[in-house]
Amino acid sequence: MLNFIWLGLILVGVFVAGLLGRITGDGNIAEGAFTMAKSAITLALGLVGGMMLWLGMLRLADKAGLVRAIAWSLKPVMRVLFPEVPAEHPAVGAMILNMAANMLGLGNAATPLGLKAMQELNKLNPHPGTATNSMVTFLALNTSAVTLIPATSLIYISAAGIPNPHGILLPTILATVCAATVAVFLARLLQGFPGFAATATAEPQETATEAAGAIAETKPIPTWGWALGAITLLMLTTVVAFELHPTLRQDFLASSGIGELLRQQEASVDAGKALAEKATVLKSAEAESKPDGWRGIIVSVSALVIPCLFVLFTVVATMRGVKIYEEFVHGAKEGWDVAVRIMPFLVAILVAMGIFRDSGALTLLQWAVSPVLNLIGFPAELLPLALMRPLSGSGSAGLMAEILSQPEIPNLIKYTAATMFGSTETTFYVLAVYFGSVAVRKSRHAIIAGLGGDITGMLASVILCRLMLG
Repeated sequence: MLNFIWLGLILVGVFVAGLLGRITGDGNIAEGAFTMAKSAITLALGLVGGMMLWLGMLRLADKAGLVRAIAWSLKPVMRVLFPEVPAEHPAVGAMILNMAANMLGLGNAATPLGLKAMQELNKLNPHPGTATNSMVTFLALNTSAVTLIPATSLIYISAAGIPNPHGILLPTILATVCAATVAVFLARLLQGFPGFAATATAEPQETATEAAGAIAETKPIPTWGWALGAITLLMLTTVVAFELHPTLRQDFLASSGIGELLRQQEASVDAGKALAEKATVLKSAEAESKPDGWRGIIVSVSALVIPCLFVLFTVVATMRGVKIYEEFVHGAKEGWDVAVRIMPFLVAILVAMGIFRDSGALTLLQWAVSPVLNLIGFPAELLPLALMRPLSGSGSAGLMAEILSQPEIPNLIKYTAATMFGSTETTFYVLAVYFGSVAVRKSRHAIIAGLGGDITGMLASVILCRLMLG
């Protein structure tokens, strides 16, 4: 499934870019693709330090027996969610710590823990290269994690000057519970379907004939392949015609109304950037001054979690006679290997997402389905955020900022946008990073489970905000 999604993002993105004049000139999709590829490598390298730190600490926790103790304490819950994983396996402790970090809104601190859990789960994998049932369930929980503190949403909605920003806390918690329930249900339900059977993924190997320079035998092109080729040729012909005759594009944009739509989008993007800068300033100010009341207690507890874990792991390991420095270094060595493994997966998914977004295809999709959304009561203003959220964290944060910065948009929709952002996750990014860390190429039904959780979280956000804040 991911193969067709990746193809669709690139094919549609290039075609729409040709229609809208974004093949060449400033901000063209080729420049955007290379920028996203560079960002993917920067992102992967940015994980190295955190990976080394957490993998070293988790090795200490394992040597001290703490991981087994945590796994034993939550054995009934984990046995229900992950019946294929032995109760005292190291994967259980890593998964529990990852889910706790997500609940507390610890952000990037949760990713290394999740990658460690995937490595441990992969040791139980009878079919390397194919996601196991436990891997899919774990990914479903990650893409729809129950969130107690939606920190980013709170900062943005406060920066926008919207009254009662903390009103989104309860809707966000309830929406994430709904999303996680549906995601896990789909993960467990679909694992037995024939189309999602767990079978080994064969790695391509070079035969002796191919090594000698002979031409490998290829399979005949099926009917759908010829149809795809014809559609692609038609798209490219249209793109070339628009590039060679700019007046055709100008007439098309003017007659269809898309030109005006794009101008409106650019204006809202500028307003969103201004709010994003204000949110950054507010975040810095909040970091310097401690909030009052119950919110201050929550912030303090969240800030104390990681230092307390470090102290607990090192002290208990020392009491057990573990050589903590050597063991930490031994565990940290894995961090670089993990970062290198996930780089190709990140480049692939981020480049495709960048082409689709920069081409203007996302804007056209919003315009096309707005009438249908109005019929079912889903605010059309939230569609760009709903479509971008599974694809890009920074992109969806920018779209949320745009919504919050528009004075003509009602506060109820702004509350819903912040709740939606806090109760959903960047599903494709999570899949690329976590599966890439263990070289899983066949994701089975993980995408369906993750997107099912996202859709549930979005719909629940709309309903809950309307009931509680409307």
